[in-house]
Amino acid sequence: MSTRPEIIFPLFSALTVLDGVGPKIAKNFENLGITRPRDLLLTLPYSGIKRDLVSTVQGAEFPNVLTVQVTVGLHKAGRTKSSAYRVQVEDQETTFQLVFFHARGDYLKKMLPVGATRIVSGKVELFDGVAQMVHPEYMIAPEDLHTIPKFEPIYPLTAGVTQKTMVRATRSAVTLIPDLAEWIDPPQKQRAGWPDWQDAVRQAHEPASLAEMSANNPARERLAYDEFFAHQLTLSLARAQQRRAKGRVTQGAGDLRQRLLAALPYDPTGAQTRALADIAADMGDPHRMNRLLQGDVGSGKTLVAFLSLLIAVEDGGQGVLMAPTEILARQHLEALSPLAEDAQVVIELLTGRDKGRERREKLAALARGDIHILIGTHAVFQSDVEFQDMRLAIIDEQHRFGVRQRMELGQKGEAVDVLVMTATPIPRSLALAQYGDMDVSILDEKPPGRKPISTAVVSLDRIDEVIAKLRHAIAEGKQAYWVCPLVEESEVLDYTSAEDRFKRLRAALGEGVVELVHGQMPNDQKDAAMARFQQGEAQVLVATTVIEVGVNVPTATIMVIERAESFGLAQLHQLRGRVGRGSDKSTCLLLYKAPLSETGRRRLEVLRETEDGFRISEVDLQMRGAGDLIGTAQSGIPRFRIADMESMSSLMATAQSDARKLINDDPNLTSPRGEAARVLLWLMDQDQAIRLISVG
Repeated sequence: MSTRPEIIFPLFSALTVLDGVGPKIAKNFENLGITRPRDLLLTLPYSGIKRDLVSTVQGAEFPNVLTVQVTVGLHKAGRTKSSAYRVQVEDQETTFQLVFFHARGDYLKKMLPVGATRIVSGKVELFDGVAQMVHPEYMIAPEDLHTIPKFEPIYPLTAGVTQKTMVRATRSAVTLIPDLAEWIDPPQKQRAGWPDWQDAVRQAHEPASLAEMSANNPARERLAYDEFFAHQLTLSLARAQQRRAKGRVTQGAGDLRQRLLAALPYDPTGAQTRALADIAADMGDPHRMNRLLQGDVGSGKTLVAFLSLLIAVEDGGQGVLMAPTEILARQHLEALSPLAEDAQVVIELLTGRDKGRERREKLAALARGDIHILIGTHAVFQSDVEFQDMRLAIIDEQHRFGVRQRMELGQKGEAVDVLVMTATPIPRSLALAQYGDMDVSILDEKPPGRKPISTAVVSLDRIDEVIAKLRHAIAEGKQAYWVCPLVEESEVLDYTSAEDRFKRLRAALGEGVVELVHGQMPNDQKDAAMARFQQGEAQVLVATTVIEVGVNVPTATIMVIERAESFGLAQLHQLRGRVGRGSDKSTCLLLYKAPLSETGRRRLEVLRETEDGFRISEVDLQMRGAGDLIGTAQSGIPRFRIADMESMSSLMATAQSDARKLINDDPNLTSPRGEAARVLLWLMDQDQAIRLISVG
């Protein structure tokens, strides 16, 4: 079934087949991302209005939508065309007004003749002490009461699409729903108490109360599960194809790894040992590795990465470690050079800064196989960079690289194994959505000797005290970071700039004590300042978030973050992780400007309470939502119409295990349930998945 099944054709027809939708309105619907009846069915109401008949507006809470029977009284036209037209009406207990703007008096006299009984429904508000209903949504004879829904769903709207248009079009789309075979595992469906797909769609569009619109309502939950299941099926198919993709068996003898481990002054953590065993098993498998190594700040990813690269070298191959910035690439070189010396392997750095003869020599050595491990930036993607036998590509900080770049790197060798690393702890739901096609190893233990970082929240009003304590710490030989949110003074924002703070701290602490680093500086100046700090020639480094990724100075034990409330949670956690890297006790001071917003206060409290990056990432997701958390179009995060990743991570996990089981049992989806799942993939626009089946 490589073409769309006929049974769902009506759902993919033009919107103009629906009641009340002509070409012009269909064009307006596009602003809501609705171009087919299927899109309309998956756009659910977000709220609703009760329209039960009441006897009077007297004593009601205003403003409020009310439905009431009235006797029509006097009509009073406005003095000008643009002024309000008012109709006096009386219910069982009081009088109030119906108000119309730009009204046609003849039409209203016909609709609302004096002395007639009518049922009106709309929003009632108090204006100058008088209750009034502006432009009632319904004005009907009592015998037509049944035409007013007791509970009316409210849909998202756009210019040119009214609520009435939306309801009419949706009701029309509901009539097109075909009877589809079930794709959910029957025991799962029964346990959850979910209706069939067809019934779920109808129920979701015809709620009888607000309670029926909650996310855990069986109809809505089922539709959310369908979205997750289709997405996870696509990822499972991609994963199965990746596994089918021919790889190379890379099995090192273990001599280099043993040599290195014997030289280390500590033993790897249990999490490091498990992750390395996973990677070694993947590399020794005849299929290509596609694994994510996720670890919090300071969990020891670098050691796992290097030991993995040694497996490639032991088997006569080469490996590359990609970093998103030159600073981070140099940092990796510094960290790994002693390890390479212990293991007796050749390690080299390639960045955009390499030019002329030096670059040619490096490339020649790489092509000969004289360089075992290459550390590089985007410069590695250039076409003249050739390896003798690349076996393993490791990508650090995956979110800085696109999927396309990941694939380009994989093409630098024959069936290259790929390991992706991130120091940004990802909430479980996002990891499932973004990396569901990958196997995941998590480093959730800190190496021995790491001391907890004490975190304090301090008002900017006490900045003089902070500087005094900093002076005292420097006298004891300690080093500190001071992070600012902006480079230069801003007229719009009153954040103290890095430039300004640098001048003030230099005046307070003395010449030669303070260095400045920010993204707008030339690279050579930036490197020189960073080097002075790393070598201990400067005691304080004033910086912007350029230090968020990279910069490892074990002697730095103080982190001051100015205007901490303006940073994201994950960013604050990353910055704090720059200290606490040595054996000395470390401190992080979060300076805020009073008064704090509720969000700002919660953010800083979470940071003060925990150092667990995974817990922090979950809170961040709750506070900001998935879109803001990821932020880039390349992120690979799907946009669901009904499902909500933040609140439904357990549903996503169930969908993943169900999808993986189905693909494992029925890889080509040819069983009756497999065929039904194909229809779901078409229904959810997962054409990519259909192609994967066709190819597979």
